[in-house]
Amino acid sequence: MTCAACANRIERKLNRIDGVRATVNFATATATVEHDSAVAVPDLVATVTAMGYTAQPPAPTTIAQEDDRTTNDAGRRLLVAAAFAAPVMVISMTPAAQFPYWQWATAALTAPVVAWAGWPFHRAAMINVRHGAATMDTLVSLGALVSFLWSLWALLATPAGQPGLQMSLSWFSGHDHPLYFEVGAALVTFLLAGRWLEARARYRAGSAVRSLARLGAKDVAVLDTDGTERRTQVTDLRVGDLFVVRPGEKIATDGVVEAGVSAVDVALLTGESVPVEVGPGSTVTGATVNTGGRLVVRASRVGADTRLAQITRLVAEAQAGKARIQRLADEVAGIFVPFVLVIALATFAGWLVLAPAATAVGVAVAVLIVACPCALGLATPTALLVGTGRGAQLGVLIRGVAALESARRIDTIVLDKTGTLTSGRMRVTGVHPLPEVSRSELLRLAAAVEACSEHPVAHAIVIAAGAEDGLSLPPADAFHAEPGLGARGTVDQVRVTIGNARLLALDGIDVDQVTGSADTVVYVAWDGQLRGWITIADTLRESTVPMLRRLRALGLRPVLLTGDSLAAAEGVAAQVGLTEVIADVTPEAKAATVRRLRDEGATVAMIGDGVNDAAALAEADLGVAIATGSDVAIEASDVTIVRARAGTVDLTAVVDALSLARATLRTIKVNLFWAFAYNSLMIPLAAVGLVTPMLAAAAMACSSLLVVLNSLRLFRWRPAADEAVGQRADNNRRTLIH
Repeated sequence: MTCAACANRIERKLNRIDGVRATVNFATATATVEHDSAVAVPDLVATVTAMGYTAQPPAPTTIAQEDDRTTNDAGRRLLVAAAFAAPVMVISMTPAAQFPYWQWATAALTAPVVAWAGWPFHRAAMINVRHGAATMDTLVSLGALVSFLWSLWALLATPAGQPGLQMSLSWFSGHDHPLYFEVGAALVTFLLAGRWLEARARYRAGSAVRSLARLGAKDVAVLDTDGTERRTQVTDLRVGDLFVVRPGEKIATDGVVEAGVSAVDVALLTGESVPVEVGPGSTVTGATVNTGGRLVVRASRVGADTRLAQITRLVAEAQAGKARIQRLADEVAGIFVPFVLVIALATFAGWLVLAPAATAVGVAVAVLIVACPCALGLATPTALLVGTGRGAQLGVLIRGVAALESARRIDTIVLDKTGTLTSGRMRVTGVHPLPEVSRSELLRLAAAVEACSEHPVAHAIVIAAGAEDGLSLPPADAFHAEPGLGARGTVDQVRVTIGNARLLALDGIDVDQVTGSADTVVYVAWDGQLRGWITIADTLRESTVPMLRRLRALGLRPVLLTGDSLAAAEGVAAQVGLTEVIADVTPEAKAATVRRLRDEGATVAMIGDGVNDAAALAEADLGVAIATGSDVAIEASDVTIVRARAGTVDLTAVVDALSLARATLRTIKVNLFWAFAYNSLMIPLAAVGLVTPMLAAAAMACSSLLVVLNSLRLFRWRPAADEAVGQRADNNRRTLIH
């Protein structure tokens, strides 16, 4: 497919089949089809291929991955076209540069641009002709070919081919021998630039699925019946196989722990900020990371049945189900192109009666040239290029027109907690000794034991102790970790127990559990008595509250959606003033929640950072990812925030992203208005002979220049919130340029 008109035509064709409901997504080059059992998939493929396009069903257990051959091909053709077209335009438009036989040199340089670089347009135009259709490719192909062939005819059959000829600068007379090689060369080059940008966007649309496919482990240590280990590919695993997971390794597939105890970092898939303690009988998920001891796991689900594969399918389905990119220029091509062709033919016939054939051809050529949709083709990609470039300067990466269109209509912001509103790093929020114990003593003995552990909670306690002036940690002996409970150790001949209430109960110590706290509570006891407790929580980003304040000022509705516990979620919500909280949700439930909000009529933006957010990011009307998050979340999103302040992500960039997206979309609309206004004015003038091909070429160039200049205004766009944000943006720009 080459434009949205192609997608619309395929969609209409498929929907004419009885028992079929189809949606064709041009951006991702996919067709999602619901069909009766009487309709075979090969018949659907045959219907598409009969129209001159290519199609194939996805493999049954994998997500089809679009390669980047289209992008590379467009890039190669653009480079060749630009290299040849630049000297053609300079020589043709500059009399001082027109040496003897310059016209033959420009003909030789233009030929490969029109023939080879412009071949995708000619091929699409021929396919459309065979099926009785016309698109913008038809006009591009005709404009390039007619301007080149007319110039070639003038070169061979008129005095225009004689040495010493200089291009006439008369704009309002003469159709006999002017040369317009630069028109064909410029037309192909400009449109190839837009096509290349489009191909890049389409390739990136499939990056989320490719990233998910790369996320899991590649090989695994399988445990044979005789107890020996052998390395093999994950794809060779079967249900019931035993495999070994060492500290720091990814768990190869979903399974049940047979032997060993450890802490597993599941934040990648669930959003849980604290690693989960596992032991014999515990279920584990593929692609999560073993942070502690050696585990022996029995595979329970492999291949397409794993949790990771399910999330991958969710992302792919959500992307395929997004609304089609509304490109106004392509939508009206079905009417605009035949209209221009009819006018050109009528003009030629009319002038053939009133004037010599050369004049009639010249007027018809002027109509075709002046109607060539350069400005239409540049209206969207140039604004998109400048808008996204300005966004990069501000630390905001925006993808595609779909994101711009969605940003204009957003009324609900769904926020992940761990790693998004919070930094994902644990810290001590309070040390609470009982009256007979000093604060420093409680922290000293607790940190001495925890210094022997690799658990994130233990690490936070040790860091807090290190921040105390004059507090040194003695060594701990007889250290023993209790997975899921805590740890024990001997410090200065005192037996210390640190952990949750269940661990202390095992030592016969009664604990009145601390209630009403959203933080994780770690109890500390020695000599058989409770001595106090330490509270630990994730760290809230400094920019969270300012972001929420600005979002509310825009009239947006914030909703907290997290896989963490309800107590932890409500604690964060209370700090930042959020009233809508949805907690304890799985990745599938996150995507379902976003879908429910959309079904209720909301236009939803989702902000997240983890793999567990990927499906929800893809499901939302606008997905916003944090750059410090997972690659999968970034690839599944429409907008990525990379701006940092004080060493952490600046969430106020989310508001700037929405504002910049709206400004860019407004620019695109203005560009399209002026492009259509230009065609509406110039086509009638050319048809009555008031516009020569030379003037038509100049008018076409001016209309394109107007569109480009209007787009360049976006480089001057600044966030309206405050000057400090603008200053940070300028600092980021210098960093990016460096």
